[in-house]
Amino acid sequence: MATDTTARIVATQRTAARITAARIKDMARPVEASALMRLLPARPRLLALGEPTHREDALLDLRNDLFRQLVEQEGCRTIAIESDCMKGLLVDDYVTEGKGGTLDEVLERGISHDWGSSPANRELIRWMRAYNVRADNDGRPASDRLRFAGFDGPLEITHAASPRQALTALHRYLAARVDADLLPCTADVLDRLLGADEQWTNPAAMMDPAQSAGQSAEAGQLRLLADDLVALLDEQTPHLLATTSRQELDRARLYGRTATGLLRYHHWMADTSPARMARLLGVRDQMMAHNLIAVAEAAEATEPAEPAERAPAPAFVHAHNSHLQREKSTMQMWQGPVEWWSAGSLVSARLGEKYAFVATALGTIRHQGVDTPPPDTLEGLLYELPQDPCAIDAPRLAAALAGPPPALRVSPWFGYAPLDPAHLADCDGLVFVKDVPLS
Repeated sequence: MATDTTARIVATQRTAARITAARIKDMARPVEASALMRLLPARPRLLALGEPTHREDALLDLRNDLFRQLVEQEGCRTIAIESDCMKGLLVDDYVTEGKGGTLDEVLERGISHDWGSSPANRELIRWMRAYNVRADNDGRPASDRLRFAGFDGPLEITHAASPRQALTALHRYLAARVDADLLPCTADVLDRLLGADEQWTNPAAMMDPAQSAGQSAEAGQLRLLADDLVALLDEQTPHLLATTSRQELDRARLYGRTATGLLRYHHWMADTSPARMARLLGVRDQMMAHNLIAVAEAAEATEPAEPAERAPAPAFVHAHNSHLQREKSTMQMWQGPVEWWSAGSLVSARLGEKYAFVATALGTIRHQGVDTPPPDTLEGLLYELPQDPCAIDAPRLAAALAGPPPALRVSPWFGYAPLDPAHLADCDGLVFVKDVPLS
């Protein structure tokens, strides 16, 4: 009897799913740049595409296809990915100028989290370099070249980088361009206060605050000096704009953001309060948000002359959904749940409709044990759609699902985060990939 009842419930769920899928079938569109742009309430300065899991080349191939279309159809010239912002400068030099060594060397040194080994990331950088030299032997004009940016901080799950590279690069830039008397310290003082890099990058500090150097007396002095150097950079903007290129000034600002962000991150690494992990995660996404705002500003500043009636082109952003969403991000840690405001929420608060977020949801990753989604979940409803992949108007879909929301899917694999149906209305669009094959 129980078996018969369960079978009837499952059959009813499947019937309801098919009815709902039929209602939303007409919302599905091809995953094309033009289709995504039509979903948006306004033409954005940042168009962000999220993913629910990392290291799946099928999703990165989709990203690459969209970026090519945005370049060719919408005038997009910049892509920013969830990778170390300092390392990303090496990739940008390669795609714009051919500097930095071979493609293999640039992928190894210029993309963090070991994502340079991805064939899809390799193809992205190869194509960008080829595009920039395609016009003639001298390459495209600077304003028409494709640009690459990493917008994550120099952070890994196990540790954070030393602030040395960013802090000394900022000092070096200023020392070459302003009166030495204006500098708050010498390079030797910075070097002495920084000490050995190993004290900053010690992986034991992630689990044991006592192992962190982030609240030492030297670290406190460095935070004050970094603040003074960033303030000096800002104070000298008219002079620096007249004596250096906009790109050099933008990079100096990146050094400043990164140095102050890293020192703040290390400070909270040494904290012992219950707020420690929330602050660490919040600082990381704050660094991401500041970098994304800078990407938008730089793209606008270098935009080529165009007819007045043509709207500015968006920069394209790709990262995990949790970093780009408008809602608070959450994570279950060893001490319990942790919440923090995502980079997307911070950027959206700043840019309004000029920030657009398209989430990605998926059906299966069978090689990771993620099988066909239950029919009463959002992914289960979308799994019935015949078009794969497809783009959907997320607010319209949320309206069609008014009433009791679909169940939240539970992933058997920690590396995949299902889309919360409660977030659907705050997405500008949704990309659904039915089955993710083994890369």
